[in-house]
Amino acid sequence: MLKKLKSGDLVVALYVLAAFVMLIVPIPNWLLDVLLAINMSVAFSVLFSAMFSKEALDMSFFPTMLLFTTLFRISLNVSSTRLILVSGDPGNVVTTFGNFVGGGDLVMGVIVFAILLIVQFMVINKGSERVAEVTARFTLDAMPGKQMAIDADLNTGAIDDAEAKRRRDKIQEEASFFGSMDGAVKYVKGDATAGLLISAVNLVGGVLMGMFRRGLDFSGALNTYAVLTIGDGLVSAIPSLLISLATGILVTKGSKDADFGNVLIKQIFGLPKALYIVGGTLIVLGILTPLQKFIFIPLGVFFIMTGRKMSTTMATASVEQQVEAEEAAEAEEIRKPENVTALLQVDPIELEFGYGIIPLADANQGGDLLDRVVMIRRQIALELGTVVPIIRLRDNIQLNPNQYIIKIKGIQTSMGEILFDHYMAMNPGYVEEEITGIPTTEPAFQLPAIWITEGQRERAESVGYTVVDPPSIIATHLTEVIRQHIAELLTRQDVQSLVDNLKESNPSIVEELVPKLLGLGEIQKVLQNLLSEGISIRDLLTIFESLADHATATRDTDLLTEYVRQSLKRAISNKYFAGSNMVSVLTLDPKLEQDIMASVKQSEQGAYITLDPERIRAMLDNLKKGINKLEELGASPIVLTSPIVRMYFKKLTEDYYRDLVVVSYNEVESDVELQSVGMVSA
Repeated sequence: MLKKLKSGDLVVALYVLAAFVMLIVPIPNWLLDVLLAINMSVAFSVLFSAMFSKEALDMSFFPTMLLFTTLFRISLNVSSTRLILVSGDPGNVVTTFGNFVGGGDLVMGVIVFAILLIVQFMVINKGSERVAEVTARFTLDAMPGKQMAIDADLNTGAIDDAEAKRRRDKIQEEASFFGSMDGAVKYVKGDATAGLLISAVNLVGGVLMGMFRRGLDFSGALNTYAVLTIGDGLVSAIPSLLISLATGILVTKGSKDADFGNVLIKQIFGLPKALYIVGGTLIVLGILTPLQKFIFIPLGVFFIMTGRKMSTTMATASVEQQVEAEEAAEAEEIRKPENVTALLQVDPIELEFGYGIIPLADANQGGDLLDRVVMIRRQIALELGTVVPIIRLRDNIQLNPNQYIIKIKGIQTSMGEILFDHYMAMNPGYVEEEITGIPTTEPAFQLPAIWITEGQRERAESVGYTVVDPPSIIATHLTEVIRQHIAELLTRQDVQSLVDNLKESNPSIVEELVPKLLGLGEIQKVLQNLLSEGISIRDLLTIFESLADHATATRDTDLLTEYVRQSLKRAISNKYFAGSNMVSVLTLDPKLEQDIMASVKQSEQGAYITLDPERIRAMLDNLKKGINKLEELGASPIVLTSPIVRMYFKKLTEDYYRDLVVVSYNEVESDVELQSVGMVSA
C-alpha cells in the first residue's frame, strides 16, 4: 500500500498522523525539540512561499495548509503542556525561549509575550480576517462580469475555446480559493486564542503541580513554571505569528506577475525625489536639533546618495528599455509574415522629398514646412468648405536631393525641384531691370522664373520681381494640386461628417433629404461636381435646401448640380465678377447651343454628347481665339451660356481648357454688368 503513495502524499500523511499521535501519546522532550524545530521551519517556509509567489493561486492549497499547521501546532502545545505539568522539563527549545527571550527576567518575559500576543491579535489576525472577507466578497461579485468578458472575447475570435476554458477554470479557482480563505483565517484567529488559553492553563496548572506534587513554595513554583509557560507560549506564538503574516501577505498580494521583494523595494525606494526629501530632512534634523549627528547626518547622506543612484539607474534602464523595445519591434517585424492588408493602405495626399529638402520639414533645424501644411488645410477649408485629408510628408532617398513629388491616392501627379538656400524670382511683366540667375520654371503655374541668391533678393524686389522662398514654392504647388484634385479626395465618409455637422444645427433639412430623397453617394457626386469647378460647398445649408426642392423631380446628379449652382449665384458672382465695373466674357452662338442640346443622348450611365468631331474641333479653335482676346484685355477666360447648355459645354471643353470658367445666365447676379467681346461658334 505504501508503495502506491507518492512521497508528497506520504509526508503529508505522516505530518497529520503525528499531530493526532501527540494528542494521545506522551512524547519525550528530545522528540518535542525536534518537532518544535520542524514546526518553526514549516512556518518560515510558508511565510517565504507566500511572499515570493507570483499570485495567490500559486498557493491554492493554503487554506488546507492552515488547517494542518494549526492542528500540528495545537498538538505540540498539548505535548509541551503534558511535559511541563508532569516532569517540569519540556526540553531545550521551550526552556531556552523562556530564559533567553525574557533575558532571565520573569517580568520582561511576560511583557514580551504580551506584546507578541497583542500584535498577533489586534494587528495581523484582525487585518487578515477583514481583508480575506472583503476579497472573497469582491471576487464573487466580479464573477459574472469576468464570465461575460470571456464570452465576448470568444465570440470575437480574440481567444479560442481552450483559452476560454482555462480562464473560466481560473475564475472558479479564484472564487473557491478566496471563499476558503475567508473561513480559513478563522483557524489562525482560533489558534492564537487557543495558545493564550493553553498558556494560562500551563501557568495555573504548573504552579499547582509544583506546590502540591513537587513540594515547592508559591514563589519557586511561579518562577519555574512561569518561565516554562512563557517559553512554551513563545515557541507556539512565533510560528503562529509567521503563519498569520503569510496569510495577510497572500490575501493582500496585488501584483500577479512580479516578484514581491523587487516590487516592494522599488515602490519604497524607487522615487529619487522622495529619497532626496527624506535625506534632506534627516540632515536638517541632525544639524538643528539635539539628535545624534553621527546617526542622522550619515543616514541623510545615505538616502541622498541612494536617490542619486536610483535616478541614474532609472535613466539607464529607460534607455535600455527603449532600445530593447525598438529591437524587439524590428525583430518582430522581420519574423512575422508580410501584412498584405497594410500594403493596401493608400494615403490620400503624399509629399515626398529628397534628403536635401529635409531641413525645410525639420522644426529642429528651423524648417516650417509642417506649419505651412497645416495652414494649407485651414485655407482650403475656409475657401472650399471641405476638409483636406491628412497630408503625409516623408523623405525618399530615391529622389534627387532637391526634388519633391506630390502623390494623390498613391499616384504621382506633379513634381518640382528647388535649390536650397536660393530664392525664386518671377517677372510679373513690369520689371524695370532684369537680373541674372539660374533659369527655371515655377512648378505650380508653369511660369518662367530664375533662381537667385540671398544677396540678390533685395535688389530683385526693388526692381519689381516677385521673390518667394523654397518653402513657399512647395506650399503653393501643393495647394494648387490639392485644389485640382479636391473633388476626388471628397469621400463618402467626409460627406457623412458634413451631414452630421449640419444636422446639429439644422436637423429638419437633413432628415428631409437624407436618405428619403437622395442617398449619400448622390450627394457626394453633387458636391464633387461643385468642387471640380472651384465652387465652395461651405454653404451646405443652401445646397441641401436646393437639393430638397428639386430631388422630388429628378435624381440626375448633373441636373441637380445645375440647380444648386443657381441657388449659389451670389457666391459664384462674387467669385468671378466681384471688383470689376464691367466684366468681359465670351458668349455661345445660339445655333451652337441648339446643336449641342440636340446631340445630347441619355443613357442609364448618364448623358453623353454625339456632336460631330469636326464641329467640336472648329468650336475649340474658335474658343481659343476668344480666350486669347480676353487675355490680351487682361481678363479671365469666362464663357457665358444658357442654363441648359452650361454643363454640356463644360464637359466638351474641360479636357482642353482646364482653367476655363463656364457660367450660365442664371448664375449671375442682376447688378453685374457683362460685356461680350466675342461669340464662340462652330
